[in-house]
Amino acid sequence: MTAQEVLGLFEKSGALLKGHFKLSSGLHSEKYLQCALVLQYPDIAERLSKALAGKFSKEKIDVVIGPALGGVTLAYEVARAVGSRGLFTERQDGKMVLRRGFSIAKGEKVLVVEDVVTTGGSTKEVIDLVRSFGANVVGVGSIIDRSSAGIDFGAPFRPLAKVAVETFEEDKCPLCKRDTPITKPGSRR
Repeated sequence: MTAQEVLGLFEKSGALLKGHFKLSSGLHSEKYLQCALVLQYPDIAERLSKALAGKFSKEKIDVVIGPALGGVTLAYEVARAVGSRGLFTERQDGKMVLRRGFSIAKGEKVLVVEDVVTTGGSTKEVIDLVRSFGANVVGVGSIIDRSSAGIDFGAPFRPLAKVAVETFEEDKCPLCKRDTPITKPGSRR
């Protein structure tokens, strides 16, 4: 699946939003990629997940894990594509944790997935959690990489598409200066 095909799915499903958004990272943007609108369609979620799994076809993967909320469906579908367990992390008291009886064994090979990577903060938290169990992160995958600079996750990072979307610190945001109403669509509220 090409990056153009991926972005075409976003446009077709109305998942490329325009307005004034406060991202989970705290940055502001005039565009937002709402992966939930794409992943609500099981056939599209399956296609994207198989394409992402294909980027790691040479790796043996025991576990696929992603952060709630954006990584839940993706982790499950990628896990199904590679034939492994699919887990998700949750934030508890501001910290990424495993709950619901999930566990990762020492030495397991883990693929970390995320719907959209902007700063890489949530992804790095998941990686730190995985490594705290003594497991090996074999790679990081995302549907969209919208980071402005390369992020070093300490493992290969393979997104399906890279999208350049300008972001602003709140105090430098031209949309704030024009009093444009803001929306916070991300999972961290």
